[in-house]
Amino acid sequence: MKHFSFFIFLLATFHMAFAQAQRPVLDIMLTNYAYPFEVHYLELNSQNQRLKMAYMDVRPENPNGRTVVLMHGKNFNGAYWKTTIDALTREGYRVVVPDQIGFGKSSKPVGYQFTFQQLARNTKAVLDELRVDRIALLGHSMGGMLATRFALMFPDMVDRLVLENPIGLEDWKLVAPYVSIDQNYQNELKADYETTKDYQLKSYYDNQWKPEYDEWVYLLTGWTKHPEYPVVAMNNAQTSDMIFTQPVVYEFSQIKVPTLLIIGTRDRTAIGKNNVKDPKVAASMGQYQLLGKETQQKIPQSQLVELDNVGHLPHIEAFDRFMKPLVDFLKQQ
Repeated sequence: MKHFSFFIFLLATFHMAFAQAQRPVLDIMLTNYAYPFEVHYLELNSQNQRLKMAYMDVRPENPNGRTVVLMHGKNFNGAYWKTTIDALTREGYRVVVPDQIGFGKSSKPVGYQFTFQQLARNTKAVLDELRVDRIALLGHSMGGMLATRFALMFPDMVDRLVLENPIGLEDWKLVAPYVSIDQNYQNELKADYETTKDYQLKSYYDNQWKPEYDEWVYLLTGWTKHPEYPVVAMNNAQTSDMIFTQPVVYEFSQIKVPTLLIIGTRDRTAIGKNNVKDPKVAASMGQYQLLGKETQQKIPQSQLVELDNVGHLPHIEAFDRFMKPLVDFLKQQ
């Protein structure tokens, strides 16, 4: 019976990989991929380069006068926020969703110095363009690290901070060996549907996959056969280096705004874990059922909502369980 089940799993994996291979090759600005809402662009002059930063600005039919900014994770872009945007606009919130430089429909610059401070300033430039000066800020995964940095840099703009399974709750460089940008670049050049799905299956979903997750693998790997993909690969390597070398974990105590942590406790994401030689040390990394509690103790005025049997993407895996505490928190006085 076990052999039969494994055969069915392999057959399903082959079928999904074949289906992905039949989809169009994506260009590196995703011009041939439709986002769920209209995309706008801000032209930036950043680091002596003319760049385009994409964002969605979705307005509610019955506005409550408040704006929520959504920050995507490293292996994602603004498109995966669709159901969250729909729900928030129904509640009356204006929702602004940037694609960070190097991601999604935004520019993929060559020779760019990626820092969380730079990405935070880029995001503020979008908000300045929209004349938005007060926000609730929600960051997922890498977006949680960026949202933390933004809240530290611009505390007067942020009245609520929400961190959804943020990475960076531990300092991986204390236990994992450093991998150079050059090495990461070579690894990124080898990325394909199968390897990317395998990583997400083990780290994000704890080996519990659903067919709808394939869309996010496609968005991450659909451009690997495009002739300009090496530019994306280098941006990916640079942002991996940014995440590994620029921890925010030591500054959580400095956050001045009310903060909500929404943590799927099945998450096991930890950068560099596969490079750790000691299996016991590797197994201790990315333990979100512990990290959520530890982080809540570090952040003043913080609340913790733990979602059992949910992995790295609560707003995808368990939308209703994610959305209720989010809206309740946003409505708190």
